[in-house]
Amino acid sequence: MNPIKKTITLADGREITLETGKLAKQADGAVELRMGNTMLLATVVSAKEAGEGVDFMPLQVEYKEKFSAAGRYPGGFQKREGRASDYEILTSRLVDRVLRPLFPENYHADTFVNVIMFSSDGVDMPDALAGLAASAAIAVSDVPFHGPISEVRVARVDGEFVINPTFEQVERADIELMVGATYDNIMMVEGEMNEVSEADLLDALKAAHEAIKAQCLVQMELAKEVGVVKREYCHEVNDEDLRRDVREKCYDKAYAIAKAGCADKHWRSDEFKKIEEEYLETIPEEEREEKAPMVARYYHDVEKDAMRRCVLDEGIRLDGRKTDEIRPIWCEVDYLPGPHGSAVFTRGETQALATCTLGTKLDEKILDDVLNQGKERFLLHYNFPPFSTGEAKPQRGVGRREIGHGNLAHRALKRMFPDDFPYTCRIVSDILESNGSSSMATVCAGTLSLLDAGVKMKKPVAGIAMGLISDSDSSKYAVLSDILGDEDHLGDMDFKVTGTADGITATQMDIKCDGLSYEILEKALNQAKQGRLHILNIINETIPAPREDYKPHVPRIVTMTIPKEFIGAVIGPGGKIIQGIQEESGAIVTIEEEGDQGFVEVAAPNKDSIDKAVARIKAIVAQPEEGEVYTGKIVSILEFGAFVEFMPGRDGLLHISEIGWNRYDKMEDTNLHEGDEVTVKLIEIDKKTGKFRLSMRALQPKPEGYVERERAPRGDRGPRGGQNRGGNRGGNNRGPRGPRRNDKE
Repeated sequence: MNPIKKTITLADGREITLETGKLAKQADGAVELRMGNTMLLATVVSAKEAGEGVDFMPLQVEYKEKFSAAGRYPGGFQKREGRASDYEILTSRLVDRVLRPLFPENYHADTFVNVIMFSSDGVDMPDALAGLAASAAIAVSDVPFHGPISEVRVARVDGEFVINPTFEQVERADIELMVGATYDNIMMVEGEMNEVSEADLLDALKAAHEAIKAQCLVQMELAKEVGVVKREYCHEVNDEDLRRDVREKCYDKAYAIAKAGCADKHWRSDEFKKIEEEYLETIPEEEREEKAPMVARYYHDVEKDAMRRCVLDEGIRLDGRKTDEIRPIWCEVDYLPGPHGSAVFTRGETQALATCTLGTKLDEKILDDVLNQGKERFLLHYNFPPFSTGEAKPQRGVGRREIGHGNLAHRALKRMFPDDFPYTCRIVSDILESNGSSSMATVCAGTLSLLDAGVKMKKPVAGIAMGLISDSDSSKYAVLSDILGDEDHLGDMDFKVTGTADGITATQMDIKCDGLSYEILEKALNQAKQGRLHILNIINETIPAPREDYKPHVPRIVTMTIPKEFIGAVIGPGGKIIQGIQEESGAIVTIEEEGDQGFVEVAAPNKDSIDKAVARIKAIVAQPEEGEVYTGKIVSILEFGAFVEFMPGRDGLLHISEIGWNRYDKMEDTNLHEGDEVTVKLIEIDKKTGKFRLSMRALQPKPEGYVERERAPRGDRGPRGGQNRGGNRGGNNRGPRGPRRNDKE
């Protein structure tokens, strides 16, 4: 065993170490990454040959976090890690998006990259290290790769950019981005911001790229010391004469379709397909089957080149628009009667139907990832059924793409979600048509549905997807606003930007070309801003402000705070009190303890229900006051008086002498019974014992000529008040049963 180790030092002095040659030596490449107490193991294994008929890069990236890494047990009955969490899927996608474009175009072997977190102290964020670990594993392997790459998280904390911030620092950041790049070029960006300017975003990208360059150099040194020799392979059979022939006979036809400017994507797709089919008919039948895969590959390049030249040379896009022109948009809110809020957003051939549902604390999403536990009150789910693109196939659950697109839309909207909003909120976006960015349509439809539901957003949010067509042989390029699906597929960039009228809230970018100057990025961002403002104007015309009130079928919620010591009194023994409140009122009551307070949320379908529940809770937490009049219930009768529950959980002594102006020698003469409802006045609170003295007599007019009876000597008075009924009833928050007898009795 001859392990090799390299060290990367960050600007703040923290170190990242890369080590190979010690673990997982049967993989094609394996690297152990450590930063503080966080340790990742990345491996890569690639098949020696490509599968039959495979003409793409079958790459699979898996990121996994072990619960033992943080000294925790997995939840559930099986107590072992299961399917990937959304967080793990999102991290896998971040790594995949940087790696995939850098494998050779003609490399088609099954390739698996696995990154496993084996240790973490919850300080450093491991997802920011996964891309570096994966790239280092490929760098020390014989798998062909045009890297290395690295990924870093860049955050602006207190006005300063921090590379790979801690969990605590990210909480305070107004910019948080994941950036993936080679030494020369930025390849991927994804993150969220608090309405920052385009210039601030560019500064963040520059800071991230400088850190990535140093990490790429260390990987190059590691690979050199290992002595890596990349494997030879042959995964494609090519016929250069056929390639030239396809170009000569198909290019002009494809260019004519690209220049036609038809907005119907199905028409374009059919016409492009006809050109390929017509060419195949010219090949002798006995050779056709063998040459068809090559023809498809060469024709794809012809179609791509025709579209790109049409844009660069004539400024004509596939659907006839100008480079900065946005497709026609129509919106409609309150589209569905059942949901609490709903909206349709249609832009060209892309359509999203969004619904907004408002719920209680019981509807919160519980997060139980390895390093992230808590609750989430703002949810967004994105669905992409096959019929949205005219495909005849079943929908089998939620895919990684849907999780990724939904996460981007969620990040775009969440910072504009109102603070201290009492409801849990769930947006569901169903894509009904797709030709272009459906995630950006989701952002727009989501905003409309929130406003329709009466959610007081801080500001409306809109999103737009930008594209790029560039000429590698010259400095000519074109930035495209609101790109089509084909422009994404055949272009050099997919750059999604969301924001308000005042700044950017989220972004996602994938670069598919070698080299992208900051000048081009700046132009794309400024052009995106103009498009975003155009869409925001349409949103504002559709619904200028949130609805003044929620719709009639939205549950009503009241929140209140109570002293911490009263939480037990509201809940009651075994939850008896709170369950009783819910049964009697029909409301849902939830309580959370935070600091020295309890936060109570009461939700109900109507005002009467809420009022009943709130009145009960206020009665429980109210403080008794001398001189106040209460209506209570007799809970027990003793020989010297009765104990009355005059407030929930509060009992006081109604002495026999305070029942009325008549003299009673025994309680049987009073006609009072357990369970009777009586109105009493609180005449004394014993400051030492906290016991309460009650009186019915104080509420009755004094009879004319009444003479106070002579009090008996102290020794003849009988038992002291409360001795036969001591202790607290129903929990520690209930008051004592009654005052001790004194001379006033």
